[in-house]
Amino acid sequence: MDLAESVKNKAIRAAANAFIDRTVDSLANDPEGGIRRLVDKAGKLNSLGLYPPKYLDAIRNAAADPDNVYMRMAERWVREVDPEVLKQLLRSLGVEAGYFGTKTARRNREVLKCNIPWLILLDPTSACNLKCKGCWAAEYGYRQSLSIEEMRSVINQGRELGVHVYMYTGGEPLIRKKDIITLCREFRDCAFLSFTNATLIDDAFCAEMKDVGNLVLALSIEGSQKSNDSRRGEGAYEATRNAMLLLKKHRLFYGVSVCYTRENLESVTNDDFLDMLVSDGVKFGMYFNYMPVGAGADKELIPTPQQRKYMYYWLRRVRNAKSGKQLLVMDFQDDGEYVGGCIAGGRNYFHINSSGDMEPCVFIHYSDSNIRSKTILEALKSPLFMSYYKGQPFNDNHLRPCPMLENPDKLCEIIERTGAKSTELIEPEDVKSLTDKCRDFAAAWESVADEIWAENPHPDPHTSYYRDNHQV
Repeated sequence: MDLAESVKNKAIRAAANAFIDRTVDSLANDPEGGIRRLVDKAGKLNSLGLYPPKYLDAIRNAAADPDNVYMRMAERWVREVDPEVLKQLLRSLGVEAGYFGTKTARRNREVLKCNIPWLILLDPTSACNLKCKGCWAAEYGYRQSLSIEEMRSVINQGRELGVHVYMYTGGEPLIRKKDIITLCREFRDCAFLSFTNATLIDDAFCAEMKDVGNLVLALSIEGSQKSNDSRRGEGAYEATRNAMLLLKKHRLFYGVSVCYTRENLESVTNDDFLDMLVSDGVKFGMYFNYMPVGAGADKELIPTPQQRKYMYYWLRRVRNAKSGKQLLVMDFQDDGEYVGGCIAGGRNYFHINSSGDMEPCVFIHYSDSNIRSKTILEALKSPLFMSYYKGQPFNDNHLRPCPMLENPDKLCEIIERTGAKSTELIEPEDVKSLTDKCRDFAAAWESVADEIWAENPHPDPHTSYYRDNHQV
């Protein structure tokens, strides 16, 4: 970065941070009026070129509509989230990750000719105090952990590439909550999210979260008490509900993580469940299609093609600006059209397990690189990750994005050609055994997905694909 760019970036940060401070303070007194004033003022800030003008136009139109669900949701966030937490999240997630991180990552993709992620997932530990039915994390066992020095190194390397968002998976990440808070304090320009089973959340931890401001939790829950506890164990539902109310009391920003299966889909998508989440202060829901990963995985839990079709239209109903829910809901399978298909392999993210293996996806446990012997950039240029770079998208129908679940031949070809090794810590799984569990679904889903794709308009995600780039 040259001196002129450094000076410009410093000015942008100063202007953005001052704007955030003034705006959040004014919103606290008058959420509805404050949001409208914020939209009016945002145009002036955008003279610095932070975001495309069309985004502001869309927000202006929403703000002018008294019935817009997203404006009511924004007002609820202002009322329910501590102002200092909001300020820090807007700085780390909006300014540093959203603007500076995106800009740096895009530049590095062009210069380095490989995938550069926007976020990195990492497992502080493989240990977990629950053993949920069908959970891939349980296959990792209880013997591995990343040291805080290793996690610190990952974040430092990532920041150089433009990565300012880090998500903790596991295992149960909050077993390492002291180290997680330490890293939040050290890296104020980063936003952190931790998936959690919620059993280790208490008042003291909530106070620490409030103090740092840049840590968000996604609590695992799966519908009703019966549906949830049948997979996660007796008492898990009550623990999660209690943790939600504790986080709400401390005025923290948090969401839920939902794994939907053939058995629980109705329970995790009904209106009563969603209304309960909103009432308990939940701000977002991250929905994940069950993946049959690990030797003990049950392929009969994979949702049926008709259930996946239902999910596609359900998502659009609950996100409707006029009649939807006051909840940001996303599904990494059925929202593939918004991100141009598969986002793994470093295209938008990759995963580091508790042994330091760098894997292309949190659900695809194969690796040819480890943080203890390679840098992140070296891994992104390794045969495994470059296969993603050259092969994405794996299907022109982005409702069939995954090289494992919907395109099993693609994953077989990648693993066999690159020689990547299974990273399952208890029982290594050869790629044929893994993909054989996906083939029935992939074959049945193809015609249904193609029908949905043909019948509906699709957004242009403005992403770059590399498979036709003769330079790679």
